[in-house]
Amino acid sequence: MNFRKIASLVLLSGAALVGPVSAQELNLGLVSVSSTASLRQAWEPLVADLNKATGLNVSLFFATNYAGIIDGMKDGKVQIAYMGNKSAIEAVDQSGGVVFAQAVAADGSLGYTSHLIAHVNSPINDVKDVLKNAKTLSYGNGDLDSTSGYLVPEYFIYSKDGIDTKTAFRSARNQNHEANALAVANKQVDIATNNSQNLAKIKDKFPEKFKDIKVIWTSPLIPLDPLVMRKDLAPAVAAKLKTFFFSYGSDERERGILAKIEGTKSFKESSDKQLIPVRQLGLFSDRNKVVANASLSDSDKKAQLAAIDAKLKALQ
Repeated sequence: MNFRKIASLVLLSGAALVGPVSAQELNLGLVSVSSTASLRQAWEPLVADLNKATGLNVSLFFATNYAGIIDGMKDGKVQIAYMGNKSAIEAVDQSGGVVFAQAVAADGSLGYTSHLIAHVNSPINDVKDVLKNAKTLSYGNGDLDSTSGYLVPEYFIYSKDGIDTKTAFRSARNQNHEANALAVANKQVDIATNNSQNLAKIKDKFPEKFKDIKVIWTSPLIPLDPLVMRKDLAPAVAAKLKTFFFSYGSDERERGILAKIEGTKSFKESSDKQLIPVRQLGLFSDRNKVVANASLSDSDKKAQLAAIDAKLKALQ
């Protein structure tokens, strides 16, 4: 059974799930990694300003995971989306999307970091401890389409050594960032993935739980999340969206609204080139899996590695 088709049926948006939308009626797709109510509260003021400034009719469209947004864009139910870099790759490659903007953090930075976290009283203090004791540990992995929750730790920690996180640990499960953080704080899992942005939200939202979490690994900088639009939007509509997002945050009220969206300061112009480092991570991960696959014949392995290397060369 197709997981992504199932995911598209459990979308939490109040928007209609069938039928095309007109050029002036757009859905902005968001992944509800914690509370849909709080996500709606954060984004509705911006969308109200967007509609007022552009004359468009934009509605919020929520999904429980990235697959729901990717499928929604592919099916024409989502025209704009705010998502992680890994899911943006799928939206660009499979759903007719194009990156047009990137979030800028409150401090002006263009990136964030992925983390491994453990309970503050855990004897596990670094990656060496994790790998040494994996068979005794429960692991909270991220959404399979999450850049910081899945792709980055898979590449930087596990894939280089040919480690399969599905079998390396005593148990492993995939959840969103907030669920993983709370599971660690509540000692429901021993180790979990997370990121710097979400931990800042946990600190603000669940300060007592945050005290029970420690960071045991930090990744290199990850580009902040992009805004993606369908490339077949009418040029006038696309221009209105770009003008709005690139200029939003010019006064104190707008900056206050943006601050509630993962501490965003503004949006800057971007393109699909933003996704290149994440594409490279994914291909390196694929390459290491092929190298470690003992069931492949020498000829098949050589052919697959050549194909991956060609893709990597093309991205240079």
